[in-house]
Amino acid sequence: MKPKRKTTSRITGRRILFLLFFISGCLAVYYYFNKEERVKPSTTYSKPYEPPFKKEGELFFIKGVSNDTLKKIDIEVAADDYERTLGLMYRRSMADSLGMLFIFDEEEPQSFWMRNTYIALDIIYVNKEFEIITIQKYTQPLTDWGIPSHKPAMYVVETNVGFCDKHKIKEGDKINYTQNKNPE
Repeated sequence: MKPKRKTTSRITGRRILFLLFFISGCLAVYYYFNKEERVKPSTTYSKPYEPPFKKEGELFFIKGVSNDTLKKIDIEVAADDYERTLGLMYRRSMADSLGMLFIFDEEEPQSFWMRNTYIALDIIYVNKEFEIITIQKYTQPLTDWGIPSHKPAMYVVETNVGFCDKHKIKEGDKINYTQNKNPE
């Protein structure tokens, strides 16, 4: 009878060591030939696109009875269909001293929405005599429902939410604006 051969841990250890080297070699070859497919994680934060403000004029809010200036703001002007459709979409913030003036070709009932508009606004509807006819305050961002003028309007001013309350602008007040010939 032959004695049983004793398996030592040294033999098992050699096998494990061989398997580890074999697996690591396979992984090294795999990664070497697939360099292009790996994407390195980005360490920089990419900010979402936000259109820059372009000062194209100034707008004055005027007290209806006394003709005193209530507030002056710098404006961006939206005078064609593309600009009016884009409006303040994709803006993440806007200073209290800024706004947008929409100019329409004809005085008629207007309705705006807040699609892709991230900041809450006060929407001020103005007739062809430059009188404020409707103020829609505290609009809800990112909504698709219509925000109507209720009366014919030729101009619309968008300002930061709470602007009208803060500067005591009311229906019956007026606006006056100047438009730059060469926008900045």
